[in-house]
Amino acid sequence: MSDAADPVVSTRAGDGILILTLNRPEARNALSTALLARLAEHLGAAEDDSEIRAVVLTGGAKVFAAGADVKEMAAHDAVSILSDTRPRHWKAIREFSKPLIGAVNGFCLGGGNELAMCCDILIAGEDAQFGQPEINLGIIPGAGGTQRLTRTIGRSRAMEMVLAGSFLSAREALAFGLVSRVVPPELTITKALELARVIAAKPPLAVKAAKQAVRASEELPLTEGLKAERALFCQLFATADRREGLAAFAEKRPAKFEGK
Repeated sequence: MSDAADPVVSTRAGDGILILTLNRPEARNALSTALLARLAEHLGAAEDDSEIRAVVLTGGAKVFAAGADVKEMAAHDAVSILSDTRPRHWKAIREFSKPLIGAVNGFCLGGGNELAMCCDILIAGEDAQFGQPEINLGIIPGAGGTQRLTRTIGRSRAMEMVLAGSFLSAREALAFGLVSRVVPPELTITKALELARVIAAKPPLAVKAAKQAVRASEELPLTEGLKAERALFCQLFATADRREGLAAFAEKRPAKFEGK
């Protein structure tokens, strides 16, 4: 499949980094079923590839994703929407266990914002705009927008975005904790790659455990979250990377982590 026809383009960037680029510029990267399926497929392959230690997800220099594919949604009725395959693809994306770093430029709206919130860390260009404007179509977010957004930025601000369809600027998104940092638009992907390389150099098993523990904090009560954290902490004591990390520290040398 050529890049021009592929809704998600995969590029290896070296140092254990994979770049996935949403590739529907004619539709502002609207999240069609085919795009979501392809993204889930790429992430599934990255999950099984021991050489890949972190993934950067971007929509390119001008737009991340302006929303779902409205033409596809218009074709559904109350019966057909119940057998929609998209929830399966969303589940696969959300459950990706390796670090997923989003590089966001331009519009990040509706399903695009829900996709961005599936990422572990977001780097935003100064031109980025975030929103859940589904209310303007007579519907509500259906892929986590009401749930993840509320947990991230708080109920009142999430209510304003969901009920009024209002947007957050990149600086507002930073202030409310939706993104990790804001950079000039031309540096968004570069900075995401720099961070991905830092993370990719860390011990892979510990990185995956850390991601799992932090994600658990979004879903579990504190007592259960602490138990989950401790269990993951103890599991890492069986790894060769843990022994290598401690030995390297004691010997004052760089550690060589192998994901074992």
